[in-house]
Amino acid sequence: MKSRSDHVTLLEVAPRDGFQSIAEKLPTDEKIAIVEMLLDAGITRMELGSFVSPKAVPQMADMAEIAAHFRDRAGCRLSVLVPNAKGATLALQNGYRDLVFVVSVSETHNQNNVRQSVAQSLDQLRAIVAETGDGGEALRVDLATSFDCPFDGTVPLDAVRRVFAEALSIAPRAEFALCDTTGRADPLTVARRFEAVMAEAPEETVWAFHGHDTFGMGVANALFAHGVGVSIIEGAAGGLGGCPFAPGATGNTASEDLHFAFEEGGISTGVDREKLLAAADRIAALPGGKTASHLRNVPRRRALAG
Repeated sequence: MKSRSDHVTLLEVAPRDGFQSIAEKLPTDEKIAIVEMLLDAGITRMELGSFVSPKAVPQMADMAEIAAHFRDRAGCRLSVLVPNAKGATLALQNGYRDLVFVVSVSETHNQNNVRQSVAQSLDQLRAIVAETGDGGEALRVDLATSFDCPFDGTVPLDAVRRVFAEALSIAPRAEFALCDTTGRADPLTVARRFEAVMAEAPEETVWAFHGHDTFGMGVANALFAHGVGVSIIEGAAGGLGGCPFAPGATGNTASEDLHFAFEEGGISTGVDREKLLAAADRIAALPGGKTASHLRNVPRRRALAG
């Protein structure tokens, strides 16, 4: 496995994918403080939250207040997830053009996740691109269940290719992510699947990988994804998470575990490990959160040793 780059961008998703997994309402000030800690650690890409119905995801009910606090923050790209055109309109009204749109490759998961068919979701993507008017330049399209569906099992590669091709035709300038929504993927499949889909994309397309650590493969999957040219790796500090619409999925791969694996292997992240671990400790102390991190269990002196 030969990496195409000696740098990787760690994209932090704890404030969105992580927080939404907690049923107990978290104080807005606590969420803001955690985001500040992550930014102070050197995180330059982050999903700040999502503009969704508070009935569907109550934890995101204070999104407008959080968005206002971080609006126009220099030195980083803060994105917000939008499941439909209405969410995109709210994001734009709140001053955010860096959007994340999610569509599942699996019809069953898409119905459970956003209550729409895949075709209907792609219609929503078309409306979002029309509203932003930039061909998706400030948009990342997350292809959820690109490997496995919690309801239907293994997702065929041809299905991933088909949904990707349709999304690319709608948003030709977008970033794209293949998402291991359930944490069921293995490293070799991750690499092969990315290579297969990348072969059908413009060379300039930017790729991301979103993984969970359900089967203990999160870090290895990320390394293999980067090895075939994926430049953005998503993780959650503390390993917080677990999609409420993907039964059985555990938390996102811990950002600090990803940091250790890449940095120890000579691949720069630009993130301060000690500060990242401090943020992960604070996240792990949240009531109702489920975290999973290997590095946090190592004596701190050894975890920080060069």
